Amino acid sequence: MNSSPLKSILVDKTYLDELSNIERKKYLQKVKFIKYIHAEGPQSNASLSNFLNLSLPTSITLINELIEEDLIERKGRGESVGGRKPDLYALKDNSFYILSIDMERFKIKMAIFDSNNNNITGVQSFTFPITQEVTAVNQLYNIAQDLMKASKIDQSKLIGIGVDMPGLVDTALGENYTYLFSGKESKSLKDTLEEKFNKPVFIQNDVKSATLAESRFGLANNKKDVLVLLMDWGVGLGVIMGGKLQNGTSGFSGEFGHIPFVEDGALCYCGKRGCLETVASGIALAKMAKEGIKSGQNSILDKLSDQEIDKIEPQLVIDAANRGDQYAISILADIGIKLGRGIAILIQLFNPELIILGGKMAEAKQYITIPIQQSINTYCMTQMREKVDVVLSKLGQDAAIMGTVGYAIEKILDQQILLAS
Repeated sequence: MNSSPLKSILVDKTYLDELSNIERKKYLQKVKFIKYIHAEGPQSNASLSNFLNLSLPTSITLINELIEEDLIERKGRGESVGGRKPDLYALKDNSFYILSIDMERFKIKMAIFDSNNNNITGVQSFTFPITQEVTAVNQLYNIAQDLMKASKIDQSKLIGIGVDMPGLVDTALGENYTYLFSGKESKSLKDTLEEKFNKPVFIQNDVKSATLAESRFGLANNKKDVLVLLMDWGVGLGVIMGGKLQNGTSGFSGEFGHIPFVEDGALCYCGKRGCLETVASGIALAKMAKEGIKSGQNSILDKLSDQEIDKIEPQLVIDAANRGDQYAISILADIGIKLGRGIAILIQLFNPELIILGGKMAEAKQYITIPIQQSINTYCMTQMREKVDVVLSKLGQDAAIMGTVGYAIEKILDQQILLAS
């Protein structure tokens, strides 16, 4: 029997097989404790014993062992109901770590978070044009290794990796059918990454990760019916209905940017014509700016070199608008009007209480929100639009990377619970 103290919540089947039935059951209870505390915050012995249906002496024994194993600690006192205030127990900082990777179309962002969602490294950005080929995994791995070495964390405490990315992501199969896809006959992206990192890897769509972050840390907290619109190079949708993230049959729900919007419109990168993204997205914004500048529009952007104009990004247009550039403001308004028309459809389909606007284009603030609201007022039924608030995210552009942390931890703990059951 292996009865040594638990130093990591991530153990393999060999370790578990060496445990007696009692020790294995105890490990299972400890992981469930940790998952509950991570999700709900500091808890008393009474709440933990009630959660696991254990006696108070049994649960306090588990708590004391987890304290000795450096995984949890006392964290103040709770509210009293006519007696002594109970001790609260929480995860200890640096009990374990998660590497969170946020993949965009032309760069990746990475950060290492600890057991209490503290950002250990800060969010680091790297140039990394995402491709359709899975061969880019080697470059991704090398960047991650450099970050982990620079962080000087105890890598034995790294329990897994969370990855969010654009595209059609099937979380159950661990595959992205839009990017880093090697074909149905090959290993999934999840399997490829796990083989490379030798750690559990969980993949999620970027908009759904941002939606999870809004639900836990942002404006959607304690809300039941919320839509989260991520306005970056593309336009994605996260749907919370009845307090739960909605994934759809294959995990592909929320492909709002690819609804048919313009009859016989421009060809979208998805292969269809006239998608919303062709006229109302970061891609459309950059295209409009480039075409306008080249046709002689008066703008501070016309000071860019020809090479810079060809590679113009939405952020430059947004920055120009926030500096008062009238041309940048006008094309953002055009984008906002079209987005608002699409959002009006969403309101009538889902009847949400709240719509959260996030992503790069949310940084345009009133230059995007005012035309969106005007368009909603024009196209949406009064009784429905009066019941919904449209607000800017307070989490900023790092919402997805934050949501990916929570998603990965939950999945890793669920995997350990299943393994020990």
